Amino acid sequence: MPKQAKRIQAWTGDRLAAHSVEDAIKLVKENAKAKFDESIEISVNLGVDPRHADQQVRGVVNLPSGTGRDVRVAVIAKDAKADEATAAGADIVGAEELVERIQGGFMEFDRVIATPDMMALVGRLGKVLGPRGLMPNPRVGTVTPNVAQAVKDAKGGAIEFRTEKTGIIHAGIGKASFSDEAILANVKALVDALNKAKPSGAKGTYVKKISLSSTMGPGFRVETGSVGA
Repeated sequence: MPKQAKRIQAWTGDRLAAHSVEDAIKLVKENAKAKFDESIEISVNLGVDPRHADQQVRGVVNLPSGTGRDVRVAVIAKDAKADEATAAGADIVGAEELVERIQGGFMEFDRVIATPDMMALVGRLGKVLGPRGLMPNPRVGTVTPNVAQAVKDAKGGAIEFRTEKTGIIHAGIGKASFSDEAILANVKALVDALNKAKPSGAKGTYVKKISLSSTMGPGFRVETGSVGA
């Protein structure tokens, strides 16, 4: 049997038991010992089958404590809306020329926002942005005439969530340097958003399992009831 790395041997805490969300946060932070500020991530296993249209879960939530990372925002807009996006802090702003750059392989951004009048152009990017989860969508507020607010939200801690094929939601909810209270607020905000987004086709237990982990650390199970799930 191969020898475990020292960092794995140094992990502490019961990774099989379900912990209260407060205890799970403490354990995740205690095991985040990398030389960089590790991200804190959440995984939520939902009792849905995303292959069915009436069981898909998708939305956006504003994390009250932010994400701790600098989100690069690209805005596809023109004229006055482009100026509004630039003033709001967008990193890249453009219309036809930006669409052409993205088609050519430019991907130096984390979020794409577009105005409704640009969707004919944006439609060309479906094969490029779709697989990366970056395609603008009015359901999550990335297709909007209010680009300034959308940019501010993206920069301030708004994240998108979407079920994977297995019915799991993965999301980054902060950094190891965050206080326990800040991480807790973000966890509760996401779980609350998932509860509100419960699809009509979901049957049985909706939130089946929750776990928290850091970039280089182990995952710890969370008692679903401790976060109101």
